[in-house]
Amino acid sequence: MKELVYHRLFLPAIERDTARTCLIDGDHRATVEEHGDRVLRLASAMGSELGLRKDSRFAVLSANSHRFMELYHAGMLGTGVINPLNLRLAPAELTYILQNSGTEVVFVDRTFSPLLEQARGEVDSLRKVVLLGEGDVPHDVVYEDLIDAGEARVPPETEESDPAVLMYTGGTTGLPKGVLCSQRAEMLNLYHINMAFNLSVRDTFLTQTPMFHAASIGGILGTPGYVGTTVVIPFFEPGAVIKAIEAHETTFTVMVPTMIGLVMDHPDFAPGKMQSLRKLAYGASPMPVALLDRLLTSFPDLDVWQAYGMTEASAVLTVLGPEDHRRGGNVLRSAGRPAPGVVLSIQDPEGEILPVGEEGEVCARAGNLMDEYWGNPEATAEVFRGDWYHTGDMGRVDDAGFLYLVDRVKDMIVTGGENVYSIEVENALATHPDVMQVAVIGIPDAKWGEAVHAIVVPRPGTEPSTDEILEWARKSIAGYKVPKSVEIRDEPIPLSGAMKPLKRELRKKYWEGQERAIN
Repeated sequence: MKELVYHRLFLPAIERDTARTCLIDGDHRATVEEHGDRVLRLASAMGSELGLRKDSRFAVLSANSHRFMELYHAGMLGTGVINPLNLRLAPAELTYILQNSGTEVVFVDRTFSPLLEQARGEVDSLRKVVLLGEGDVPHDVVYEDLIDAGEARVPPETEESDPAVLMYTGGTTGLPKGVLCSQRAEMLNLYHINMAFNLSVRDTFLTQTPMFHAASIGGILGTPGYVGTTVVIPFFEPGAVIKAIEAHETTFTVMVPTMIGLVMDHPDFAPGKMQSLRKLAYGASPMPVALLDRLLTSFPDLDVWQAYGMTEASAVLTVLGPEDHRRGGNVLRSAGRPAPGVVLSIQDPEGEILPVGEEGEVCARAGNLMDEYWGNPEATAEVFRGDWYHTGDMGRVDDAGFLYLVDRVKDMIVTGGENVYSIEVENALATHPDVMQVAVIGIPDAKWGEAVHAIVVPRPGTEPSTDEILEWARKSIAGYKVPKSVEIRDEPIPLSGAMKPLKRELRKKYWEGQERAIN
């Protein structure tokens, strides 16, 4: 008998405590019953009006909203595979993702409609554009009309193996990869999260991380399923976060360290305004020790978790819990221990499992791992070689089971919670006619955790400026991937025996003496 499908979590939730407010988004307030009715009508109309099937891909290009959440819930009930789009994509990246995924319908708000219009004509599979909210922008269907056309009936139950979410992540080849996760993977991730964080009807969860990001999945799918209340703000803004927590007495939220620092540095910040907060989870980027100390000092009764994972894990692999944070010491430099159901190993380049304390690649086995990289069997086989998922991160495990991350095999840079693969940036800069050599690394940054830094060797006889190089990058990659700083040097970049830049050497002068709580 099956259990790991969203019907089993969502439907019982909307059948009990129906008068309870479950969703707050600005002026929009919905009870459990009202939210369930809208989701079921939406699910019905996505089939009858848009012609979507359970394996059809539909994309969402929008700020956070109750409509975005409704689309997640309808998709998880089997009306299509949701493809949440990063709002910082360049037009070329957006076109590639929509074409590669075979997306048939895009739901877009007026803010991001111009970006979609730059890509729409080049995507063969795209049939319909649905406008979320109001706006004088190109569209084929209005979202609220779609809900009015639907019937509040429960769609047929999905299978555990059915695809549910297709989320694109940066790729070491320079092209984004589509991470396809099944109902089973998403449901197991939710159960793991609940076992670690104990979601309940008493929680009021603030959704402020972008809904296109894997870090938001627990709040989007989990809180409604456990009949808690979700408060949504469209974008992260420190003052808005403080106001939302105070006004709605939110008890739980997720932030990356950069967001925590910005909130605590805001002129309106005062611990008393956020006294309702009982739970805080962070992750996705290095947590500076000083910031963590400040957080724990300001909120001594706050339960703090750190989560480590990735899109391919739907998204959690390890958790560092409140008791570990209160204990302090060296354990705060770890990424915690495996979540329930997750098994980790540390492996050498030949796939041999290494003893406790030795450094190697972090590998995992878990039911919440993706099925595949969409349309990329070679990359899928490579990352799952030896029946383990290879994270691409270097680390070690101590004798108590705590994971310590020491390096990134793929040279991934985590800046403000966003993953940037250095090869993507290098490929963009290398096409500049005056660039002979380029290497991109992450350097410490008080605000972003890490900042993208480019080291450029010009071609002989040329003198490109920093501004020219940055403007060149902006033409082909998303804004958050564009370097924050550029070093133009005359001497060649040092190379390894394999003719690859020695990035450890390049990083050394920036990271020597720097202490980070994780990574």
